Amino acid sequence: MRPEALNWSVENCPIGRTMELLGERWTVVVLREVFNGIRRFDDMRARTGIPRQVLANRLSTLVEQGVLRQAPYQEPGARQRHEYRLTEKGFDLYPVLLAVHDWGERYLSGPAGSPSRFAHAGCGASVHATLRCEDGHHVTAVRDVRPLPGPGAVRRDHAESSVS
Repeated sequence: MRPEALNWSVENCPIGRTMELLGERWTVVVLREVFNGIRRFDDMRARTGIPRQVLANRLSTLVEQGVLRQAPYQEPGARQRHEYRLTEKGFDLYPVLLAVHDWGERYLSGPAGSPSRFAHAGCGASVHATLRCEDGHHVTAVRDVRPLPGPGAVRRDHAESSVS
């Protein structure tokens, strides 16, 4: 049986478009650092070992895309520099990083376990990414989620979709 998804275009797909921004390894590492409170270029370099030009490029892209904003600071006797702070658009990526962390912890952590965890500031309990529908139901099995065409979906030309 032919999958229904073949009838729909993937141009303008939100997953594909998001991965154009986040798909490079160092971009997610930069976001991890900013979420951990590391906001200055030199601190990021020292903690991650990201090559200088790569870090500059990633920060520039995240600022251009409105995920981070620059905030000026100046140490005594030094020139003014910028640190990087999350915008609302950037904070909205937090569940993505939690999901990546949860997956890595489950499948890639060593025998000692993960070197990090996320805790609720109010009670100290661990925080994890979870799935809920808009009606508030907790989705426990990913097989209970169905991808469907959304309001911006475009049906593909039959001849184009039947290419093998």
